[in-house]
Amino acid sequence: MRTLSYVSGSSSHPLIGETIGNLFDRSAEKWSEREALVVRQQNVRYTYAELKQRVDALAMGLLKLGLQPGDRIGIWSPNNTEWVLLQFASAKIGLILVCINPAYRSYELSYALKKVGCKALVMTPRFRSTDYVKMMHELAPELERDEIGALLAVGLPDLRCVILIGDERSKGMIGFDEVCTLGGAAERTRMEELAGTLQFDDPINIQFTSGTTGSPKGATLTHHNLLNNGFFVGEAMRMSEQDRLCIPVPLYHCFGLTMSNLNCIIHGSTMVFPSEWFDPLAVLETVEAERCTAIQGVPAMFIAELEHPEFKRFNLKSLRTGIMAGAPCPIEVMRRCVEQMNLREITIAYGMTETSPVSFQSAVDDPMERRVSTVGRIQPHIEVKLIDSNGHVVPRGTAGEILTRGYCVMLGYWGDPQLTSEAVDAAGWMHTGDMGVIDEEGFCNIVGRIKDMVIRGGENIYPREIEEFLYSHPAVESVQVFGVPDPKYGEVLCAWIKRRTGTTIDEEGIKSYCKERIAHYKVPRYVMFVEDFPMTVTGKAQKYLMRKQVMEKLGLATQETA
Repeated sequence: MRTLSYVSGSSSHPLIGETIGNLFDRSAEKWSEREALVVRQQNVRYTYAELKQRVDALAMGLLKLGLQPGDRIGIWSPNNTEWVLLQFASAKIGLILVCINPAYRSYELSYALKKVGCKALVMTPRFRSTDYVKMMHELAPELERDEIGALLAVGLPDLRCVILIGDERSKGMIGFDEVCTLGGAAERTRMEELAGTLQFDDPINIQFTSGTTGSPKGATLTHHNLLNNGFFVGEAMRMSEQDRLCIPVPLYHCFGLTMSNLNCIIHGSTMVFPSEWFDPLAVLETVEAERCTAIQGVPAMFIAELEHPEFKRFNLKSLRTGIMAGAPCPIEVMRRCVEQMNLREITIAYGMTETSPVSFQSAVDDPMERRVSTVGRIQPHIEVKLIDSNGHVVPRGTAGEILTRGYCVMLGYWGDPQLTSEAVDAAGWMHTGDMGVIDEEGFCNIVGRIKDMVIRGGENIYPREIEEFLYSHPAVESVQVFGVPDPKYGEVLCAWIKRRTGTTIDEEGIKSYCKERIAHYKVPRYVMFVEDFPMTVTGKAQKYLMRKQVMEKLGLATQETA
């Protein structure tokens, strides 16, 4: 009888049954004198005791503003000290932290705030060249007249308070630092009372999915979801109080919030932020200066670090481990990280926002070939099965859709019971939309998205396979492969390639390389060379935009609709 593609994770560690706030307090007491937080762009260094002091002050200030457990508080900001403080202060008093993409503009911001009914918003004055304050006043002109904390905006009916990070002041907004001074004895008593009444199954975080297609959905996650995932992610990395984690990934996403911050707090490690947003040079400087032992990022970040002109001048010998995740991880990039960045214990992780996020992760002692070519094995206390289009579990070694079940699965999409029921079935399985293969030893390989699969004249092609092959060409720095319409075959492949600096490969050179090594139907019909790819802030390629551009450029839209 064939073994089926079903795996479940066991562990000697039971699930953690407490809130983020209570665990944070215990960690702060246990490692009080150890360094907890380093934010280089703000010259901030806090021990665990100092971090707790500031978190408590913010939590009490938020209570003074009238916020209550269950209220939603948004944060619209790149990485900074205030983000970290709010993450733990909101958890301590039961507020639901709503992570808003710093790249959002007025329409998207308005959508997010109204979708979940944010009562308060914490924001930075600007992000790069975008004036957040101006944008906020356009959405809520009532800020000019209403009292602080008593906003009544027609366009944002639930919003009552806007908190501004930094020294700037704007009409109708209160400064972040001022909020930290508001609380008194009554608020401290209330905060301490809440520590004993909040429940670990309470919702604590809403994360909007990346929205590579369609409107973003608000995945609603609990203390239990996030805390346990952060713990087991760190266990796979063998994190301890001796580790210092360089965090270049955005905090508004599960990667930064859970796999980085919660991972560190649980294990007594140091959170080290190199910059507000990703800057490869700042990352390299930070790893060397702070003697970081671990680093995380999406593949595009590691590629940018490896390809930086000054890469070779940095001493990265302090590095030991890390995580590459958030998008398909090219095998060749993984090998270079091990060899050139000293990441001998680097791990790969796979998951999605709706599963808190990690469900598969490699171990530091897995054979190197397994670590660079798969996403590892199932995480503890989680189940996964792979199914075909009929809903039947497929045999090992056969591709199928990944379904995930366990403590990690979200409560649902905020305010969208229909979308929730479409994503999570009656048996509790989260339908990921990702295609994977599980081998006889339980290692999983992600072969692509269901929607990304290309059917060329009846042949099923997974773009991920072609991307991995093209990475083996020495002139290819980055590549994305996707399908475009074709009147004869239905679909054919198109490859977008970013050349490695100093190389001169052309379209015919790529096609010739492919024809000598892979089946004819897998050779891209179209090869285009680009400087970059349309990406989400979290490093996921937006293939639908690439497809649209190619169709318009080559006049393929008419063929598709004919």
